[in-house]
Amino acid sequence: MKKLFFLVLLTIFSCNSQGKRALIGETEYQQKLNASFKDASTSPLKPADLKNFRGLDFFPIDSTFIVIATLTKIENAVIFKMPTTTDRTPLYKEFGILNFSLKGENHALTVYQSQDDTKDERYKNYLFLPFTDQTSGNESYGGGRYMDIMITDISNKNTITLNFNNTYNPYCAYNDKYSCPLTPRKNHLTIEIKAGVKNFKKY
Repeated sequence: MKKLFFLVLLTIFSCNSQGKRALIGETEYQQKLNASFKDASTSPLKPADLKNFRGLDFFPIDSTFIVIATLTKIENAVIFKMPTTTDRTPLYKEFGILNFSLKGENHALTVYQSQDDTKDERYKNYLFLPFTDQTSGNESYGGGRYMDIMITDISNKNTITLNFNNTYNPYCAYNDKYSCPLTPRKNHLTIEIKAGVKNFKKY
């Protein structure tokens, strides 16, 4: 799903000369994500949903959910077939374990690397971080949310900033024609992550 992040970065968000209203969003990330969903050439929305789309629903921005994680890299990780919502089984490997403190508790998430991405110059530095939490299936999508992080953002002390305000839903949350990786059970957080995108609401 790092393609989503890539498309977001390429999307130019602005009001045009005909006076179209700006899409909603508290941050540049949210505004650009909304812009990419509004654009029929990049949107995962079904035609009827796209027609009525006004913007994604997000939790309020909360700096509490911006944390510094320590990465412990997994050496000689085994390549495996990642289960998805369809019969597709893309190849991934565990890149490392991210340890961080949030809401006074210690947590750990496994971050993955797509083996297809290692062959693509555009995406070779992307890592894939799927997770579920105590909001999953209620306020947020039941299948979990994703975060893209960059290998190049890992410091020489093996730390990296995780911003849960910039998490997003897999395309399957909007359209069942897509094939999306299933969040591994080990990546369930036993707290509520009230940050990032919420469940999709149709208008």
